[in-house]
Amino acid sequence: MSDAQLEILASRAGLAVDWIDANGRQQKVAPAVLRNVLIGLGHPASTAQEIDASLLELQEVQQDRHLPPLLTSDFGVALDLSRYFAPETPCEVHLEDGSRMDLKLDNEAMLPGMIPVGYQQVHIGDQYFTLAVAPERCFSVGDAVDSPTPRAWGLSAQLYALRRPGDGGFGDTQALEELVRVAGERGADALAISPMHAMFSADTGRYSPYSPSSRLFLNSLYAAPGSILGERALRDAIDASGLSGQFSQLEDLKLIDWPAAAEAKQKLLQALYDGFVAGDHPLHPDFASFRHTGGEALENHCRFEAIQEMRAARGESLDWREWPEHWHDPRGAALAAFAEEYSERIGYFAFCQWLIHRCLERAQTAARSAGMSIGLIADLAVGADGAGSQAWSFQDELLASLTVGAPPDILNRTGQGWGISAFSPEGLIRNGFRAFIDMLRANFAHAGGLRIDHVMGLQRLWVIPNGAAPSDGAYLYYPFDDMLRLLTLESHRHQAIVLGEDLGTVPEGLREKLAARSILGMRVLLFEQDNTRFKPILDWPDDALATTSTHDLPTLNGWWHGRDIDWNARLGMVDANGEIEWRRHREREREGLRDALHQDPQNFREESHEADQVVDASVRFLGHTRAPLVLLPLEDALGIDEQANLPGTTDTHPNWSRRLPGPSEALLDGPDAARRLELLACARLQATERDQ
Repeated sequence: MSDAQLEILASRAGLAVDWIDANGRQQKVAPAVLRNVLIGLGHPASTAQEIDASLLELQEVQQDRHLPPLLTSDFGVALDLSRYFAPETPCEVHLEDGSRMDLKLDNEAMLPGMIPVGYQQVHIGDQYFTLAVAPERCFSVGDAVDSPTPRAWGLSAQLYALRRPGDGGFGDTQALEELVRVAGERGADALAISPMHAMFSADTGRYSPYSPSSRLFLNSLYAAPGSILGERALRDAIDASGLSGQFSQLEDLKLIDWPAAAEAKQKLLQALYDGFVAGDHPLHPDFASFRHTGGEALENHCRFEAIQEMRAARGESLDWREWPEHWHDPRGAALAAFAEEYSERIGYFAFCQWLIHRCLERAQTAARSAGMSIGLIADLAVGADGAGSQAWSFQDELLASLTVGAPPDILNRTGQGWGISAFSPEGLIRNGFRAFIDMLRANFAHAGGLRIDHVMGLQRLWVIPNGAAPSDGAYLYYPFDDMLRLLTLESHRHQAIVLGEDLGTVPEGLREKLAARSILGMRVLLFEQDNTRFKPILDWPDDALATTSTHDLPTLNGWWHGRDIDWNARLGMVDANGEIEWRRHREREREGLRDALHQDPQNFREESHEADQVVDASVRFLGHTRAPLVLLPLEDALGIDEQANLPGTTDTHPNWSRRLPGPSEALLDGPDAARRLELLACARLQATERDQ
């Protein structure tokens, strides 16, 4: 079997046969790995005959002169259509506003770049396609705050960690509303929150917000039903369900008991649904309108939830890839029969989606009403679980046979497997990027901004066959320019900023391309150092947001005291010698941070604990940078020492289960939080005056 032919097939399928690792060393994907990844992409490659057949099939697709359903372009730039049409062919462009443009391709078969921004329908002869015309850049922080040199600030929060009386054991949208009001009163422009993607209602033990069932829908557990249906309906449902005592017990826990709290919340939602459909509620028309607008995508998600619920009750597999074959097709006759038989259950899951959408909509309205120029910043996970609703609903556009991760690097010598699936590049193109556009719209819908986790995934992702080691993967490239234009267009249409989490190994030139589109990168204080020498304030860029830490890193207080090292040592994730060297290096890092912070004479003047002074000084430091947006995690505003998530752990560290120490409406009143928010607001004002 020829490895050369195999490598040609891999390259044409979008795989990087050769790549550069985090140490700058040249690497080559082994033939056996290429075969397995290609099979996961839908290109058989086990034998020479299969490779030849897959090559021929790919060649036919790539040479096909049939128009794809969607093409993208930049406003003012001509589009090359010479592959499909002859020069000077007449064409009609039907615009979104109902008007029409009569044009002609030029003598090189280029479509003139005068078509306005938006999704326009182009008819040429008996063929037509959608042309997505993108503006030059995304809606920016400067647009939001109406300043050419924005120096905005905000907070970031883990939604589940918020508290309010009666929340049932974890944060919800009512606690979020309370937080945005008090943050807005203190001058915050934004509040970034953890992902709210739909999880698995039938499997309450799965609660990592970055491993969702679908990125098209929301986690209904976060709904605060009383804010939509009224407090009386809520009290009646709690009483009818006998949940009052259980809710109180769950709220008193130090850590979230996700299975118990989720089951209790689902019991409440069921009681509310029963009451809602039984009566003549004034919101019935709104619910009906929501279901109608949600269309096939919403119906499929709710059917999926209902099937999983039924199978869970029978003790059967929830993974759709292990379901009977006739349930693999969401549009098949078997699913239509199931939907008819289980219409009440499907209606219940639609009701839950309606509630959480209306609740999140209220929270964003509250944020803007409180004076926030941006409001909520939603968080978009890298992918969705291959066994979940989105992968089942869009099988031609998601890669359910491959998982996403990272190759071995300095921090993770065996690599990482994240257990989530990604889009199929070929499937996206074949289907006019439908799933990608729908996902962007769903996440922009009730937010003033969107943080894209692992934004490098727009260009390439490390994909691993299911069941294989993370090291046995390869980089898969995506139609980056098309996806970037669509992201820019949707940002423009929703008037929402875009943040790209670009930490880790970043392909050369990516940051420059993102910056040109006004997509902010991300700079974390703890990382902005060169071997313990921290970057000076004025060396921080003006094309990235600044923050002290992230959900995957220790809090500033925890970092200072080495809590992350403590946890790694306790769990055996580092040996004795490694721990000693880590602690020595951390002391050098602490000295480096002290040196950087001491350059500001305002720092370290108060009589208080050193760690408190370091947090205060760090907050002021970030406020003085040129970053258009500074986000302060609530944990750092409060001086908390434990982090939300410890990468590399599942049940040995309380990931995604920690709660904040007080109710949302009073959380910022404490002396530490109040002082740090004032420090940040003042530093941002001074930075504005300095840079104007």
